Amino acid sequence: QVQLVESGGGLVQPGGSLKLSCVASGSIFKIYTMGWYRQAPGKQRESVAALISGDNTDYADSVKGRFTIARDNAKNTVYLQMNSLSPEDTAVYYCNTKVSVGWGRLPSDYWGQGTQVTVSS
Repeated sequence: QVQLVESGGGLVQPGGSLKLSCVASGSIFKIYTMGWYRQAPGKQRESVAALISGDNTDYADSVKGRFTIARDNAKNTVYLQMNSLSPEDTAVYYCNTKVSVGWGRLPSDYWGQGTQVTVSS
Protein backbone atom coordinates (compact mmCIF):
# COMPACT_ATOMS: atom_id res chain seq x y z
CA GLN A 1 0.00 0.00 0.00
CA VAL A 2 2.87 2.35 0.83
CA GLN A 3 6.28 2.14 -0.75
CA LEU A 4 9.48 3.81 0.40
CA VAL A 5 12.43 4.15 -1.95
CA GLU A 6 15.77 5.29 -0.58
CA SER A 7 18.75 6.64 -2.47
CA GLY A 8 22.02 8.42 -1.84
CA GLY A 9 24.11 5.83 -0.06
CA GLY A 10 27.65 4.97 -1.04
CA LEU A 11 31.30 5.00 -0.08
CA VAL A 12 32.75 8.15 1.46
CA GLN A 13 36.00 9.00 3.19
CA PRO A 14 36.09 9.93 6.90
CA GLY A 15 35.10 13.55 7.33
CA GLY A 16 33.02 13.51 4.18
CA SER A 17 29.32 14.04 3.59
CA LEU A 18 26.39 12.19 2.07
CA LYS A 19 22.74 13.04 1.61
CA LEU A 20 20.13 10.31 1.73
CA SER A 21 16.67 10.67 0.22
CA CYS A 22 13.51 8.65 0.76
CA VAL A 23 10.36 9.03 -1.30
CA ALA A 24 7.05 7.70 -0.01
CA SER A 25 4.35 6.72 -2.48
CA GLY A 26 1.13 4.73 -2.64
CA SER A 27 -2.10 4.98 -0.66
CA ILE A 28 -1.03 7.78 1.64
CA PHE A 29 -3.78 9.56 3.54
CA LYS A 30 -1.68 11.13 6.28
CA ILE A 31 1.99 10.89 7.21
CA TYR A 32 2.55 11.07 10.94
CA THR A 33 6.30 10.62 11.24
CA MET A 34 9.24 10.12 8.91
CA GLY A 35 12.67 9.11 10.02
CA TRP A 36 15.88 7.21 9.50
CA TYR A 37 17.27 4.15 11.23
CA ARG A 38 20.51 2.31 10.72
CA GLN A 39 21.87 -1.15 11.36
CA ALA A 40 25.57 -1.94 11.49
CA PRO A 41 26.85 -5.53 11.18
CA GLY A 42 26.27 -7.45 14.37
CA LYS A 43 24.28 -4.63 15.95
CA GLN A 44 20.61 -3.87 16.48
CA ARG A 45 18.76 -1.40 14.34
CA GLU A 46 18.80 2.03 15.95
CA SER A 47 16.98 5.29 15.39
CA VAL A 48 19.15 7.98 13.87
CA ALA A 49 16.81 10.90 13.26
CA ALA A 50 13.07 11.50 13.13
CA LEU A 51 10.57 14.18 12.23
CA ILE A 52 7.65 14.04 14.62
CA SER A 53 4.43 16.05 14.40
CA GLY A 54 5.48 18.70 11.98
CA ASP A 55 8.91 20.22 12.43
CA ASN A 56 9.84 18.58 15.72
CA THR A 57 13.04 16.60 15.33
CA ASP A 58 14.76 13.95 17.38
CA TYR A 59 18.34 12.80 16.91
CA ALA A 60 20.47 10.05 18.35
CA ASP A 61 23.18 11.49 20.59
CA SER A 62 25.86 10.02 18.33
CA VAL A 63 24.76 12.12 15.33
CA LYS A 64 23.68 15.38 16.95
CA GLY A 65 25.38 18.33 15.32
CA ARG A 66 26.45 16.24 12.31
CA PHE A 67 23.22 14.94 10.77
CA THR A 68 20.18 16.95 9.73
CA ILE A 69 16.77 15.56 8.84
CA ALA A 70 14.41 17.50 6.62
CA ARG A 71 11.16 16.85 4.80
CA ASP A 72 9.54 18.07 1.60
CA ASN A 73 5.82 17.64 2.25
CA ALA A 74 4.84 18.30 -1.35
CA LYS A 75 7.03 15.43 -2.52
CA ASN A 76 6.45 13.08 0.45
CA THR A 77 10.23 12.96 0.72
CA VAL A 78 12.52 12.91 3.72
CA TYR A 79 16.21 13.68 3.57
CA LEU A 80 19.14 12.97 5.84
CA GLN A 81 22.15 15.22 5.40
CA MET A 82 25.15 13.54 6.98
CA ASN A 83 28.32 15.54 7.61
CA SER A 84 31.61 14.77 9.33
CA LEU A 85 31.10 11.08 8.73
CA SER A 86 33.24 8.57 10.61
CA PRO A 87 33.74 4.82 10.19
CA GLU A 88 31.33 4.32 13.11
CA ASP A 89 28.55 5.63 10.87
CA THR A 90 28.98 2.69 8.51
CA ALA A 91 25.66 0.84 8.33
CA VAL A 92 22.62 0.12 6.24
CA TYR A 93 20.31 3.10 6.56
CA TYR A 94 16.56 2.52 6.48
CA CYS A 95 13.78 5.01 5.93
CA ASN A 96 10.73 4.63 8.15
CA THR A 97 7.35 6.27 8.13
CA LYS A 98 4.09 6.00 10.08
CA VAL A 99 1.26 6.41 7.61
CA SER A 100 -2.50 6.20 7.70
CA VAL A 101 -3.96 4.94 4.43
CA GLY A 102 -7.46 6.27 4.99
CA TRP A 103 -9.88 8.24 7.16
CA GLY A 104 -10.24 6.55 10.53
CA ARG A 105 -7.47 4.07 9.77
CA LEU A 106 -4.77 3.69 12.37
CA PRO A 107 -1.23 4.49 11.16
CA SER A 108 1.12 1.65 10.33
CA ASP A 109 4.89 1.43 10.06
CA TYR A 110 6.50 1.15 6.66
CA TRP A 111 10.16 0.56 5.83
CA GLY A 112 12.39 1.14 2.87
CA GLN A 113 14.72 -1.51 1.50
CA GLY A 114 17.79 0.13 2.97
CA THR A 115 20.80 1.87 1.48
CA GLN A 116 24.40 1.08 2.38
CA VAL A 117 26.62 3.82 3.76
CA THR A 118 30.30 2.96 4.09
CA VAL A 119 32.79 5.36 5.61
CA SER A 120 36.34 4.27 4.89
CA SER A 121 39.63 5.61 3.67
